[in-house]
Amino acid sequence: MPTKRDYYEILGVSKSATKDQIKSAYRKLALQLHPDRNKAADAETKFKEINEAYQILSDQEKRSAYDQFGHSAFDPASGMGSNPFTGGFRQGPFTYTYSGGGNPFEGFAGGDFNDPFEIFESFFGGNPFGRRTQRKPRYGISISFMEAAKGTTKTVEIDGKKHTIKIPAGADDGTRIRFEEFDVTVNAQPDSTFKRDGYDVFVDYDLPLTTAILGGTIEVPTIDGTVKLKIRPGTQPNTMVRLQQRGIQRLQRSGRGDEYVRLVVKIPEKLSRKQKELIEQFSTTE
Repeated sequence: MPTKRDYYEILGVSKSATKDQIKSAYRKLALQLHPDRNKAADAETKFKEINEAYQILSDQEKRSAYDQFGHSAFDPASGMGSNPFTGGFRQGPFTYTYSGGGNPFEGFAGGDFNDPFEIFESFFGGNPFGRRTQRKPRYGISISFMEAAKGTTKTVEIDGKKHTIKIPAGADDGTRIRFEEFDVTVNAQPDSTFKRDGYDVFVDYDLPLTTAILGGTIEVPTIDGTVKLKIRPGTQPNTMVRLQQRGIQRLQRSGRGDEYVRLVVKIPEKLSRKQKELIEQFSTTE
């Protein structure tokens, strides 16, 4: 059985590449290699390769599993997990695969493309069936970071008619919600305290120097309110603490992401004479 190529190599990115860099590399290659445009004998094979690589590397969970176990993470025979490409459909010479269970488009939710047809419409002005579909009107709705994290309901007026828009917990910037008459794209605003990466949340906490040295208990913010966190004596600057299941609710799946608290040790800018003397005494006893 031939050895599969490395997904990072296929997309031409490094293992430390950001989500935006992976997305940009994929789009560039998709334009170059689509078999409708590229008539090379191996165009179809390469096109399938980049799509498979992108579906893994654009999903944080799948990417983490791949980084740890390689291709065996998705090989049922290895006993390490299930193949993410468990379903699909075929049109002409191409097979289009997707991930997920009940919803065949679940693997694309909240990503660049909410269904397998949109990539063709975005890149080539059509879909893989060679015919145009009637696009429904699309509207944008702005919500706060916390509304996206916890879910919310909005009442909007479109063409003189009021509509109730239910936004599920875990929605992100770019998530599309489909209705019979139109589609709504979520515009999630950034937050001054929390930073989001997929379903994980990152927080910077200013830790007093004395607490870093001596230890103690602090209260850190989470999307559910503050929680107490015990600090060990001698905690180093930029220590990262993981709070499991304190992140964002996963769309269409159970469970939540994690919260990561970065402890930023604050160095006093001004010291009293007494404080200076104490620090000098400390330095001479080391």
